Formats: sequence, structure tokens, C-alpha cells
Amino acid sequence: MAEDHSVMPGLLMEGISHRYGRDSVLHGLDLTIARGEITCLLGPSGCGKTTSLRVVAGLEPIQGGRVDIAGMEVSRPGYLVPPEHRRVGLMFQDYALFPHMRVIDNVAFGLREGDKSSKQSAAMELLARLGLECYARDFPHALSGGEQQRVALARALAPRPIVMLLDEPFSGLDRRLRDQVRNDTLDILREMSVATLLVTHDAEEAMLMADRIVLMREGSIVQSGTASELYAQPESAFATSFFGEVNVLEGIAQGGRVATPMGTLAAPYQDGIQVRVYVRPEGLRLKEEIGGEDDNAGAEILESHMLGPARLIRLKPDDEIGPLTARTIDGPQWETGKRVRIRLDPERSFVFPATQEA
Repeated sequence: MAEDHSVMPGLLMEGISHRYGRDSVLHGLDLTIARGEITCLLGPSGCGKTTSLRVVAGLEPIQGGRVDIAGMEVSRPGYLVPPEHRRVGLMFQDYALFPHMRVIDNVAFGLREGDKSSKQSAAMELLARLGLECYARDFPHALSGGEQQRVALARALAPRPIVMLLDEPFSGLDRRLRDQVRNDTLDILREMSVATLLVTHDAEEAMLMADRIVLMREGSIVQSGTASELYAQPESAFATSFFGEVNVLEGIAQGGRVATPMGTLAAPYQDGIQVRVYVRPEGLRLKEEIGGEDDNAGAEILESHMLGPARLIRLKPDDEIGPLTARTIDGPQWETGKRVRIRLDPERSFVFPATQEA
């Protein structure tokens, strides 16, 4: 019977704490990644993402907690299995290919078992899976950036790692090439049932790549879930604003609600508490102003830009709440200078205490 890699242990990080001198950078980090699962560590610079990767790779000893790979403990305070014995693959923005070695020798370099012929055979198999077999005898400098990135992936996968660690691996590629290389990378990682931990500060990239996103801030996990869960059900002002532009309105909680010029929303806080309403651009619903007033706020369209199937619109509300940004697929009728009425979509509007940092 074939092994079900999806239920086999991949990576476990439990209670990980780490510091550099007096600076604490990880605070009780807990994370489990199954074989074949792609998990993304997302967060601003300095939040502990890269340190987390270094801890898993065995490049940093930990002061608290433990790391298991495939059910075997590899790190705890005072105990550290060397990186080369962890079955961990590493792939970074800097491909770090050996310039004096041909492509096939770069890929075969990490293989420890077998003779030269069997190593080159294994390397060629991986190159073929990535569409690179025709470059096997070339040197890295003759390859494009995307081809070099695929070679780096093949080299990292050659030893059949259980865990793959990727640190901003696609940021050096142009957008069109990045999309293709990213998709190729994800396909082969899932095909080989590798537990993958990816680091990025780009929310869009995380949403495109990850089965699960782990949002970090100042060394701690703020929220974890699928892309749709973090986008549609953020648990903090920080999580809300990290996934793209938001409109921010001020208000006061009263009777479990908060009133805005564009409608009222649930605000389950003590009466009198100042709150902020975070509204995604697609959470502003527009309709034409056809004489008279209604319960929705009036506004003038300042700018209107076509972005493929959507239109990005900057609005100047009649109320003194500053410009707002809307995104709509309603069509080209929203022209600069036009008068509209705005209401909020509660499903895309989120309320948090004003004291909570975004």
C-alpha cells in the first residue's frame, strides 16, 4: 500500500523562543506543517520570519521549545542536530549556484549516497521534471534568472528533503517570470509531499501560494488560517490592514453598534468606547445619485481608473471624513466628477477599538 504522506509528520515547532543578546525575536512560537502542505510566514520586516527559518534549518540554537522533523526531535535547548543531517532543503532569493560547476553538477552536489553516475541520473530526472534537461551541461551564467531559480530548486530537492524552507525566493524575478516559476515550484513541492515553510512580506504572494498563512508581528503569531479566512475574518486591526488598502473611519460604540455616514455596523464593545471602522475598497457600494437624499452618504468621484475587470475609484464624501477608495466591477459608468451615494458592505467592514494598533 502506498504511503499517505498527507498524514505523515512533517515539521513541528513547539514553544520556540529565541533571542539575539538581549533582543527577544521569537516568543513561544507554535507551528505544525504536514507533508505536502505549503505554509507561509507573513509579516513586516523584523517580525521574526527569517529567524524562524534559521531555527528550523539548524542555523540557530534555541533558548526555549523544540523542533521536530518527521517525528524526530532536532532542536531543543542544549541539543542541536546539524543542518546537513536534518533532511531540510533551503532556497533563498540568492540562488547561490556554484559558477564553476555545470548545471547537472550543481544539482548533484547535495547528494551524499551513490556513485557519480547514479547522482547524475537523479539530478537529470529532477531537471527533466522542471523542464531544464537541455541545460544540464551549461554553466549557471548562461541561464536566465528564472532558469537559475529552477536549478536552485532542483538542487534543494535532490536529497529528497522532508522540509523545504524558502526565504523570499521569487522577489528577484520580474512579475511575469515570477508567476511561472512560483507555479512550477508549488507543483513539484506538492507532488513530492514536502512540508514547505515559505517566508514573504508580500500579502498577495502569500495568498497566491499558501495552503495556510501564519501572520506574524514582533515575534508572535497574530493569526493563522487560509487566505480567505484572514482576508474575510481578520481578528485585529493589524491583520485587517496587512492584506491591502483599507478605508478608516472613526466612531463611538453605542448599544453594540457604531454609526457612520454610510451606515451602521456591529460594534460589540462597551458604550462610549472610541472605535475605528476598517473598510476594504470593495466594501464601498456605489449607486447613482438621483435627486433628493437618502440614508447613504453623498460623494463626488475624484478619480476613476480601469484595472482590468475592476475599476479603482477615489471619492470625496460630503461629510468631513477625507477621501475614500472604492473598487468595483459595476462598469464604466463611474466617471470623474460624477455624484454618487455610498453605503458600507458589513461583510467587508471591520470594527476594532481605536486603541488597537494597525
